Amino acid sequence: MHMCMGFGCNAAGVTGCRIIHSPRERLIAILTNSFVPCNGRFGTLIAIITAFFASGTGGSLLSAFYLTILILSGVILTLFVSKLLSITILKGIPSAFTLELPPYRRPQILKVLLRSLLDRTIFVLGRACIVAAPAGMLLWILANIKVDGSSILAIAADFLETFGKFMGLDGKILTAFIMGFPANEIVMPIAVMLYQSGSVLTETGAGSDLYDILLANGWTSVTAICMMTFMLFHFPCSTTCLTIKKETGSIRWMLLAMFLPTVCGIIICSIISCIFSIF
Repeated sequence: MHMCMGFGCNAAGVTGCRIIHSPRERLIAILTNSFVPCNGRFGTLIAIITAFFASGTGGSLLSAFYLTILILSGVILTLFVSKLLSITILKGIPSAFTLELPPYRRPQILKVLLRSLLDRTIFVLGRACIVAAPAGMLLWILANIKVDGSSILAIAADFLETFGKFMGLDGKILTAFIMGFPANEIVMPIAVMLYQSGSVLTETGAGSDLYDILLANGWTSVTAICMMTFMLFHFPCSTTCLTIKKETGSIRWMLLAMFLPTVCGIIICSIISCIFSIF
């Protein structure tokens, strides 16, 4: 269930792990929840699929097919990493699953709505606002302060260029991921802002407009594949990280939850880039 909730919001998926009675299995579920794409990542994935792989006749069906493959990849890697954790650092005896059906009672609609509002909506939005305001201010400052005619964001992108190329991406994409830590939705707008040497976030435009911008900045189908892969497997957003810290009570587990998907994403992107560069 927590995995399904993660498709909407990884932070909500993490809080949903409370129903798991075993502390070990609850921790495994929390650490691997961000391997499935949340709603904030779907927009970028769909935009790239539409622009590079599913234009023209039958585009909608192709988009759905490729998106399904990405989702299944996330589920498979979630199961693989969960198994790996269960036989290494979180070794233990699997707990038995017992389902007890309580007596049926008429649901209290108002109570359910109120509890859902408090535990899911307000809790998640509150934590998002705590990070969003200062992060937005920091992004504006880094995009507008110039050093030798270049913004700090552009300098950071140049610094990350070599490592980005190794992953099949570029420095601007990696910078966008780092600055997009508050919310996955702003990763692509930040990348487009850097490509256009802008200082404010703007709409990325329709599929053809986005395709033209990305193509003009050296994107290929390999870049698109690696971008989708890293969008699928990278550190969770700030709200999810804060939720993990609250649920586990440990910064160590929060850092591990950031480390696991990011390392997987770097390895997979590097392998994809190397394979295409060879053949």
